[in-house]
Amino acid sequence: MQDLLTIMRRLRAPDGCPWDQEQTHDSLRPYLLEEAAEAADAAGSGDPAALSDELGDVLLQVAFHSVIAEEAGTFDYAAVERGIVEKLVRRHPHVFGEVSVQDSADVMRNWQEIKAQERGGRPRRAEDRVPAGLGALAREAKTQKLAGVPKVAAPQGRAAVAQVVAAAPDTPAGVADVLAAVVTWARSVGVDPELALRDRSLGTLRALPDQGPDA
Repeated sequence: MQDLLTIMRRLRAPDGCPWDQEQTHDSLRPYLLEEAAEAADAAGSGDPAALSDELGDVLLQVAFHSVIAEEAGTFDYAAVERGIVEKLVRRHPHVFGEVSVQDSADVMRNWQEIKAQERGGRPRRAEDRVPAGLGALAREAKTQKLAGVPKVAAPQGRAAVAQVVAAAPDTPAGVADVLAAVVTWARSVGVDPELALRDRSLGTLRALPDQGPDA
């Protein structure tokens, strides 16, 4: 990691790379999302070498942001690393402390309670609990959970999709209603709709013939 940070500092130096010198936290946002998405694809590909490579690209983004912050005097990589280590220890008192748990449900309840304590008991706005950078289907799934939309039986979820499709107007709002119904159905059968569609799209792309640079 120190080698990676050293390289990033060299690239950002006055005699380094003009492109790297120009980047900011804001300008790097698309790359952070893209690299995380590519790592997620690789994790589902069954190819360990691809996953290792894509995780390296994600780590590059961590180093890039850390060096930019280091230059600004706001934080550095050591703070990033220390923060996540302390958070993991703090949120796993059943491993590093004296708390007893029976199952993963207990772990999640403790996790949420500890997060609330970290905020001083202050509630979080719903919009802050669903990252804007998530895909639309993933955001809808999290929104439904936060809104208390109950999981339904699989046949009921499927039937609801058909009903919404039949009644939906040919407008953005109508399409959104259909997609929301599909997300509800996906939740009813335990399917992550974002990953399901990503995997389908990836399979389609892999089946397409190679095209020239001007295609």
